[in-house]
Amino acid sequence: MLRKSQNPVSWVPTVYFAMGLPFVVLSMVSVLMFKGMGIGDAQITFWTSAIMLPWTLKFLWSPFLELYKTKKFFVVLTQIVTGAGFALVALALQTPFFFAAGIALLAVVAMSGATHDVVTDGVYMTELDKQQQARYIGWQGAFYNIAKIVASGGLVWLAGWLLKNFGGAEGATEAVRQQATTHAWMTVMLILAAVMILLGLYHIRMLPSGKAAASATATARDTWRRLVEVIRDFFRKKHIGYYIAFIILYRLAEGFVMKIVPLFLKADRAAGGLGLNEQQIGLYYGTYGATAFVLGSILAGYYISRRGLSRALFTLCCIFNLPFVAYTLLAAYQPESGLLIGGGIVLEYFGYGFGFVGLMLFMMQQVAPGKHQMAHYAFASGIMNLGVMLPGSISGSVSDWLGYQSFFVFTLFAAIPAFLITWFVPFTHPDGNRKAKD
Repeated sequence: MLRKSQNPVSWVPTVYFAMGLPFVVLSMVSVLMFKGMGIGDAQITFWTSAIMLPWTLKFLWSPFLELYKTKKFFVVLTQIVTGAGFALVALALQTPFFFAAGIALLAVVAMSGATHDVVTDGVYMTELDKQQQARYIGWQGAFYNIAKIVASGGLVWLAGWLLKNFGGAEGATEAVRQQATTHAWMTVMLILAAVMILLGLYHIRMLPSGKAAASATATARDTWRRLVEVIRDFFRKKHIGYYIAFIILYRLAEGFVMKIVPLFLKADRAAGGLGLNEQQIGLYYGTYGATAFVLGSILAGYYISRRGLSRALFTLCCIFNLPFVAYTLLAAYQPESGLLIGGGIVLEYFGYGFGFVGLMLFMMQQVAPGKHQMAHYAFASGIMNLGVMLPGSISGSVSDWLGYQSFFVFTLFAAIPAFLITWFVPFTHPDGNRKAKD
């Protein structure tokens, strides 16, 4: 039996790495996989967007997860289910109907991954007090986004390397290249499967329980009443309208930028981009970006722990929005120096790592507390994901209309609402260092 006194470093990094991996694979890596296998852009963007919906709707089933077993049980279960899903995707890639089968299996992975998010956050909030939550929020954010770097950088690079080694280099026939692409991505999917299953086995021993389920009857009427109660109580919280606006506006500019930045880095200089190739982008993201992000996330956690969230939040917001200035300058001057381009990417990842943890901790400590803490945090994070998805869905059209340079200037103006709402945001609950403020 795991002792409650065990150091959270033994499980916080690994469980949040496991949280980030399926999300990034479905939202980013699968797009490149299907593109390499000859699927059209319209099909790819529609279906890979559709399967992300569980991360927005996860609040609908989050109340039921507190009725049965322990949160640890569902964390381990979903990690193993996700691993099995990736393994089945690997097998499906060999079939003539690989796209339909792959999307269906990834939809199952999405349901499992979204459920994993809910119960993982539940363990974090029930096992750690507010001071510990602030101290380890940096570790949480760092390893969630390390998963992003590993998947979108390391695994994509690995797929390209495998493609060449399986005989699919330039000059190969279309049939040989298609077969090499299939084998490369099958290998990547099997690696993902092994990683997720191994993490599940590790957490059987190392993860705290997250407390036992509340005793309750499980009839359809009871569970429906519980869901209605959870939603009703969420919208009855003090300052909830302001909090919803804060959750959406804090990341508004990021929502516009996140899908455009890699396109800008890769686009030809004549088109206003920086003309980097995949290897250069992978190097910048996988080395400089990874280091900067981990450093930013961990420093932010200790900074909040020392000052308190209410005193630190505006500073976090300012640093979070620094990368938009960097990309505006990169778009304006289009430098060729790897040092300058790498510096912009370092600023992006450090700022994102440092500032993002403030929003996560705010949702944990100001929005989620109450009778339905885990469900309300899931509700808040679902709103946050929707708030990023909506501007992201139109960012390509806006960028095409304005051009890269004007687009990044536009994002500077899109960040203004975040500064305003953060400056005036009220605190309902004490944050561990200061009393609540109205």
